[in-house]
Amino acid sequence: MGERVVATEFTGADRTRFRERLRAGFEVFRRMLAEDRFERGRTLMGVELELDLVDPIGRPVMVNEDVLSRIASRDFQTELGQFNLEVNIAPHKLVGTVFSELAEELRTSLAYADRQARAAGARILMIGILPTLDEAHMVVENFSAEDRYFLLNDEIAQVRGEDFLVQIDGVERLRTTFASIMPEACNTSVQFHLQVSPETFAPAWNAAQALAGVQVALGANSPFLFGRELWAETRIPLFEQATDFRVEELAAQGVRPRVWFGERWISSPLDLFEENLRYFTALLPVSSDEDPEKVLAEGGIPHLPELKLHNGTVYRWNRPVYDVARGKPHLRVENRVLPAGPTVVDVLANAAFFYGCVKALMEDPDPVWGHLDFADAARNLHHAARFGLAAELAWRQDRYSGPVPVRELVLTELLPAARRGLDALGIDPRDRDEFLGIIEGRCVTGRNGATWLSGEFHRLVDDEGVERATALERLTIAYSDLMLTGAPAHTWTLG
Repeated sequence: MGERVVATEFTGADRTRFRERLRAGFEVFRRMLAEDRFERGRTLMGVELELDLVDPIGRPVMVNEDVLSRIASRDFQTELGQFNLEVNIAPHKLVGTVFSELAEELRTSLAYADRQARAAGARILMIGILPTLDEAHMVVENFSAEDRYFLLNDEIAQVRGEDFLVQIDGVERLRTTFASIMPEACNTSVQFHLQVSPETFAPAWNAAQALAGVQVALGANSPFLFGRELWAETRIPLFEQATDFRVEELAAQGVRPRVWFGERWISSPLDLFEENLRYFTALLPVSSDEDPEKVLAEGGIPHLPELKLHNGTVYRWNRPVYDVARGKPHLRVENRVLPAGPTVVDVLANAAFFYGCVKALMEDPDPVWGHLDFADAARNLHHAARFGLAAELAWRQDRYSGPVPVRELVLTELLPAARRGLDALGIDPRDRDEFLGIIEGRCVTGRNGATWLSGEFHRLVDDEGVERATALERLTIAYSDLMLTGAPAHTWTLG
């Protein structure tokens, strides 16, 4: 949720007014779709990348305010924890050499940010979950100093009414509780945005949902949490649990979680925004002065702030986005399943695979979601998060009688689809081959960020007898050094 929120206490009247304005905004949104008011014909992409700040021995350091003041760029902003930053890359046309251009932009931005961080006694790290985080860091004093984070925590905690339970069974087991949503700050992610026309939104979202498990298996980079080795991509269950306002009884009653994969394929963007209204109470009922019906009647473009703010507190793995840019309203799919890192080229390889596959899948006259149960797509996400490149996933039931190894699925079916999609978008063949070649390399070698982190940890602990906490520090620094080389993670060796 990128909206600025002024500190306040919410009354019943605030909530009633917000609900009324939210419903009014939704009806205006419905009307805008019916009257074809949206920008079309522009295929734009955008990237948001979250980062960690670590000290010279690889432990988290709470200095994001100092680092941001040194960076002094609006492209960088806070995230939930004081050991987090986020960098936003301006939208680009999805054509030509865009991935090479973005890689150079990211390298330049991150190198500059790292220089400023080092002046504050820190360094920047791209990783899904920082291995050296421990439960002692999970206190409200480590929230970033912005009202919206404290308000969000207070609202979710009040609705839940008891401590947050984090329970994950993986290679090892974790069961612990927290009084706040601070564990959510452990998750550092990359988000890919895709601007689409209204009529192509539903197939683009369905394609992204079908692809989510595959993305996570390929890009897994978060095997450690609070000193334990858990899932290949532990971010997925952690995010779902760390902000879960539902106690056991509410979950048993079928109340939807705030971090949500969804429950059906869709036919219109209205489906998702309508679900937001139907299933989710407002966490931050801050009403604006905009009268969207009046703005639209006078020929203007409403910004629908209530619709946007509420949507920003429903954490779908593929989120619908309404926004206004250059005086024109548009729709985007925000893909949120992937961790940050390990390197800039790994991030852009993930992007090329995502955009290419979505383009191919959404234009397939016999699309995958016609042959894949939605529940299976949801299970794919969790199975991929647990097992990474070793996962076996459900796919088209008209082609496969059962789960298929994800590496086989990618090599035989999805990489060719991604190539077709990138060609259809007009991506330069050299960009296409360079970045999809990294995805192919992960499948051939069976290596990605998660496998390297786990392998290096066991080399240190099992082979060298290094104490666990020290091993986590050492592998974090080794990871950081390899990240700076820029070589993709599938080429990294242990030791």
